[in-house]
Amino acid sequence: MIRQFLASLALLFVAGFAWLFFVPGAPETLARVGIVLPFGPAPQAEAARGGGPGGPRFGGGAGRLSTVVTTEVVMATINDTLSAVGEGSPVRSVTVMAASAGTLAEVLVRPGQSVAAGDVIARFDAAGEQIDYNRAMLAATDAAATLGRVTGLANSNVVAGSALAAAELADANAQLALRNAELALERRTIASPIAGAIGLIRVTPGNYVGAQTAVTTIDDTSAILIDFWVPERYAAQIETGMAVSVSAIALPGRSFKGTISVIDNRIDPASRTLQVQAEIPNPDNALRAGMSFSVSLGFPGEVYPAVNPLAILWSAEGSYVWKYEDGKAVRVMAEIVQRNSDGVLVRADLEPGDAIITEGILQLSEGAPVRVLEGPGAEEAPVPPAR
Repeated sequence: MIRQFLASLALLFVAGFAWLFFVPGAPETLARVGIVLPFGPAPQAEAARGGGPGGPRFGGGAGRLSTVVTTEVVMATINDTLSAVGEGSPVRSVTVMAASAGTLAEVLVRPGQSVAAGDVIARFDAAGEQIDYNRAMLAATDAAATLGRVTGLANSNVVAGSALAAAELADANAQLALRNAELALERRTIASPIAGAIGLIRVTPGNYVGAQTAVTTIDDTSAILIDFWVPERYAAQIETGMAVSVSAIALPGRSFKGTISVIDNRIDPASRTLQVQAEIPNPDNALRAGMSFSVSLGFPGEVYPAVNPLAILWSAEGSYVWKYEDGKAVRVMAEIVQRNSDGVLVRADLEPGDAIITEGILQLSEGAPVRVLEGPGAEEAPVPPAR
């Protein structure tokens, strides 16, 4: 028991000794309760610390010199990039329909084949239309010949003017009938209205196809249109012609450039978003309609001072930080804008490079003198001489 008691006394003595020599302000604390030690800091060190007669000492409160650590204010930009997800569609797309009903005779293309505008895709059985065309051609030829004869006779005053008018009317009707037969014959052939790639063929040769039946689709993928939606707060910043960068989920590691081509004229009231369309050139046909894309847009953004999270304090007026300025602590009101993993963005009267106190802040008061141990401003503080 005696050994344990002695060991406890020794431990308490060591702890008290360590507290006295390693805790700032320990001698002053003992002095305030009436305990004056026969030893203490050297007068020079005491003066450097501000503990001499009439001078400030360590501890909080105005007029006392506090030891602090500072960090530098940096500027950070937010809302400078917008990321969205969109879906691609061809710059032009046409569903080819059968203009008239009939038996499909042949299909001259295959899915995926590239065609030019005007290329023949398929043909219907056109035997009856060919006969009608030939008949109309003969009638038109005969009417033209009759008109020529009557015109010659009318110039010789052999026939009356009414006969010439009748011949002219018959020729005009024959020409109209020929054009009608020619149009009916042309409709037995299906041609591509645009240049692009053929989609799946939805009809089979030999089957009867009704009018307005979808035969295939043709997509012009020389460029891809990407539809995406942006939050309402970006509506005033988006303009046609803005550059965008997209990446396809199906093509990892590749990015494509384009521009904003279309902006909707209203905000969707349900989602509070704005529909935007971007056009992406696709010269190598790497992109396909229906792909999912990640879209990125750049904006000027908003610039705010970024401070260490440890520097933020709260009062009845709101959040604030302590700034080291001319050897003193100055309180600066700082409204928190955004918290990030590496700092807090604030709306405050701070400039890049300002020294913000991050350690020792609880003992500060407005205008209190401080000594910087580490960080911006440390070179300005006097270094106390060694004991």
